[in-house]
Amino acid sequence: MAFAYGRVINDADSHTMETDDWVYEFLDERLREKFGTLYKADKSGRVVGLIEKAKARATDPEAAAAAAEDPIAGDKGWLAYGAFDASERTHMLDQYGFVSQLVFTTACLAGMAKAETPEDKYAIARAANMAQQKFADGDKRLVNVAYVPLDDPGMAFAEAKRAIDAGAGAVGIAPMPSGDRSPGHPDHERFWQMLSDRRIPFMIHIGTGTKTQPKGYHNNGRPRSADLHGGGENLRFDDFTPLCFAPQEFLTAMVYDGIFERFPDLRGGVIESGAGWVPDFLRRIDYAYKSFSRTDKYLQDLAMKPSDYIRRAVKFTPFPGEDVGAMIRDAGAELFMFSSDYPHPEGTKDPVGKFERSLEGVGEDVKDMFYRTNYDAMMNYSSDASLAAA
Repeated sequence: MAFAYGRVINDADSHTMETDDWVYEFLDERLREKFGTLYKADKSGRVVGLIEKAKARATDPEAAAAAAEDPIAGDKGWLAYGAFDASERTHMLDQYGFVSQLVFTTACLAGMAKAETPEDKYAIARAANMAQQKFADGDKRLVNVAYVPLDDPGMAFAEAKRAIDAGAGAVGIAPMPSGDRSPGHPDHERFWQMLSDRRIPFMIHIGTGTKTQPKGYHNNGRPRSADLHGGGENLRFDDFTPLCFAPQEFLTAMVYDGIFERFPDLRGGVIESGAGWVPDFLRRIDYAYKSFSRTDKYLQDLAMKPSDYIRRAVKFTPFPGEDVGAMIRDAGAELFMFSSDYPHPEGTKDPVGKFERSLEGVGEDVKDMFYRTNYDAMMNYSSDASLAAA
């Protein structure tokens, strides 16, 4: 295997760009008409057109070779090499020497918001997870992150168990209250117990549960601007600052409710939410502990400072362009890890180059933590640094 960057790299964030019929075969027959095609709302046919163009590469060796030459620097979205074709993704991993890559969905959970019953919501999640697993099964380096809503504790446990048994290597969770419960509610105890016992990490990813600017702020007397993709439904400048609020609320609950105390082997990641906020969050959560632990019996039950639980259990992916070196100097090298966000454009055409510039002056041992071993610790995985010299 080639190592384009001269080192072993684990990639903590990538995506599929799903085809229109991605989940169709995995849905209950009664749900196929309503939820079986993902891009009904795209009346222009733009998305399906891009997918068909990408599929046509399979019969055009010249186009396929051009796309495979440098995928990260090439087309993004549905046109990206390996966006939905598992064999192409294998070649992409070979090209850069990524030895493990988390895979999140992009579009196939959108129907959950329209589900009329909890049963339908979990049926959609199950279909999405099965479709993602089919993609990940194409290469052992691909790790399916199965998404599980926590609204119903019984159905959440059942879907998480089914997905893990089927091969999922991580479980995605929305950073928000689960129905009317905290994620640390006793009803979820066996869920966390299972993840801990089976060494399966939880993942918080931008998307469901993410906080954006309240709509009242959008009423500023001016037309709403386009997002960075040129559309109307994605992230904008004024939504960027609140991105970190939901993960902080979620992690605070996990500490305060004693989940990290009761399950010391539990691990997790906060993905595509930036990481520049992490050093201050650790200071603030410890300051709150110091301020309230004299009177709060739940805080008194904790054996460690809140920040120590976070340091033990959680890793974070900075955005390319954030100053990772400063984060490491401020909060420690054990917290942060690399991600490409491939094939989304937010990952940029040169994520490693951008991170390298922010890591100038950082020792090779610390860089290896960022690119490799922090991911290993989160995933209960062991990658081999000597592979880079092979």
